[in-house]
Amino acid sequence: MDNELIVFLDKIDVCQEENIILRNASLQLRRGEFIYVIGKVGSGKSSLLKTLYCEIPLHKGTALVAGYDLKKIKRRDIPFLRRKLGIVFQDFQLLTDRSAIKNLEFVLKATGWKSSDDIKKRIDEVLELVGMQTKGYKMPHELSGGEQQRIVIARALLNNPEILLADEPTGNLDPETSAQIVQLLHDIRQRGTAVIMTTHNYNIVQSYPAAVVKCENNLLITNS
Repeated sequence: MDNELIVFLDKIDVCQEENIILRNASLQLRRGEFIYVIGKVGSGKSSLLKTLYCEIPLHKGTALVAGYDLKKIKRRDIPFLRRKLGIVFQDFQLLTDRSAIKNLEFVLKATGWKSSDDIKKRIDEVLELVGMQTKGYKMPHELSGGEQQRIVIARALLNNPEILLADEPTGNLDPETSAQIVQLLHDIRQRGTAVIMTTHNYNIVQSYPAAVVKCENNLLITNS
């Protein structure tokens, strides 16, 4: 298989309980590629991402993600897969009782980082990457929505993921802030991290072009 291929889905069914959300879906993503997954609310975009990080189990088809076979992956290996993935949520999911820096520190310690110097250095790096180097001391409620999302992206980048999964990252943001976040994701892609971004905002897709697949009628349709 192509060494640059880091997501390979072949004829998978994406199911929530007994319901098939996407049928016979296929998708390929190479290193440094950017793919939009578009579609209406409830069309299966988020469920597709949840399948990639093993929130939803795979029952049918072939799915290889960052070197892991999702059909055969053992429960104990799922955290190691997720360290190769950066996940950006629409609703931020920051810990509200601590500063942005402490949010990032929590993740690094939870994923095995021990050295205080290394932790500080990595936090400084990702904050600079997302343009938040002067805001790390602030609590989440002191940050705007766009600033919170930048911290979330910084958090997703901490362990140098091979793939960034951004689930409606602009869903709660105004148009100008949305544009800045999407530009940031494209900048990250240019540094070599592959990005899959779900959205139902077609203006963003037109303004920041990349490959597009569409969730519609329980199918994943590749636009040529």
